[in-house]
Amino acid sequence: MNTFFETLRGVRLTGGIFLDAEFTVPWCVSAKVEPQDCARFMPVPRHIIAYHYIATGNCLLTVDGQPSVSLTEGEIVILPRNAPHILADAPGVQPITPQLIQAEHGGGLARVVHGGGGAPTHILCGFLGTDDTCNTTIAMLPEVLKLDARADWTAAAWIESSFRYAALESSKVQFDACGAIAKLAELLFFEAVRRYLVMQPQERLGLVASANDVLIGRALQLLREQIHKQWTTEELATAVGLSRSAFAERFARATGEPPMHYLTRQRLGKASGMLRESSESIGRIAGDVGYSSEASFTRAFRKAYGAPPGTWRRAAQGTKQAR
Repeated sequence: MNTFFETLRGVRLTGGIFLDAEFTVPWCVSAKVEPQDCARFMPVPRHIIAYHYIATGNCLLTVDGQPSVSLTEGEIVILPRNAPHILADAPGVQPITPQLIQAEHGGGLARVVHGGGGAPTHILCGFLGTDDTCNTTIAMLPEVLKLDARADWTAAAWIESSFRYAALESSKVQFDACGAIAKLAELLFFEAVRRYLVMQPQERLGLVASANDVLIGRALQLLREQIHKQWTTEELATAVGLSRSAFAERFARATGEPPMHYLTRQRLGKASGMLRESSESIGRIAGDVGYSSEASFTRAFRKAYGAPPGTWRRAAQGTKQAR
């Protein structure tokens, strides 16, 4: 069991493609996914993961303090912490801020058309969002992940065709299209991270290796599969065959937080999804994610999200209906 990926699977992600950009040489833009870019798909998330798919052409991506990353047709670049970055056709071109975005009439993809009329580059820009602001697995990833969707590996053709499908569906107004893109974006991210790590030399996996713990991975799986159970640290330790103190120490080392803190975040994250996407009563949702009373759930939810569940749900579902 891989603790890194068990923790990653515990992050609820949604997202989509929001921008269709066409550049011609020479060109250079400064870029960052902003909260308002997500509004068509979901309530504004607390944490944004940005990504770009190079449909045609090539470019350079530069994050401040990092070497430039060369990108070409069929490659995907992911910025796990949504770092501000520069996209350009070549080094040394002065960037402009993207005041170029044109809203597409009829609810389709926003567009950018910019450049000097030379060789073209076509980029699809997207995001993933989560309310989990302190996930240690995301924090362990580098600023930039590059993945070649055309490479000789099992999921390559699926990745590339999925992006093309996502671009087509994102141009539609229907809400069900947004739902399909959200799930697709989540799967693409997990596969991209998995593939990125597979391709890295062993010495570059030190951070990930430090999070790998078979027994803690088993504990994370138990929490994910039985989130409603009234777990205690002692019960989890017993379930994986460790003493309480050894388990608590190893869990914190692998995930960056104590077991019950981790469980609370997972419960509230799942609850936020249920509040947004279902009509179940707040009491039923509280029980489904492991709270013994609606009152205790409401206190915990308000502390984490800044509003009681009912208020948060009305705002979230109002945003969803307005898409």
